[in-house]
Amino acid sequence: QLRIVESGGGLVQPGGSLRLSCAAPGFTLNYYAIGWFRQAPGKEREGVSCISSSDGSTNYADSVKGRFTISRDNAKNTVYLQMNSLKPEDTAVYYCAAKRSCGSTGFVSSWGQGTQVTVSS
Repeated sequence: QLRIVESGGGLVQPGGSLRLSCAAPGFTLNYYAIGWFRQAPGKEREGVSCISSSDGSTNYADSVKGRFTISRDNAKNTVYLQMNSLKPEDTAVYYCAAKRSCGSTGFVSSWGQGTQVTVSS
């Protein structure tokens, strides 16, 4: 099964920025839609953003619209999540996952370790 590796998390002050990366060593992510998800302590995992494989169309959760940007670099086989104007409520473990399409419910990748994002002063 396709194995995902997330990176780029860290500790940042409110209003700061981070860029997360999603890669799949040995696999081509270009064929898949890639979704970013997050899970805060005591909460369920929630969808943050998704980018399609066909036309690069994107969607975002209302809570991150205008602040987060998802993109993909097919040459580098990597998907990014640029996070700006971070808020304490963005604190969570962030995961990415591969899907057939952004609208599909199933996943073609196993869940990785995720990357911790902590927004705090």
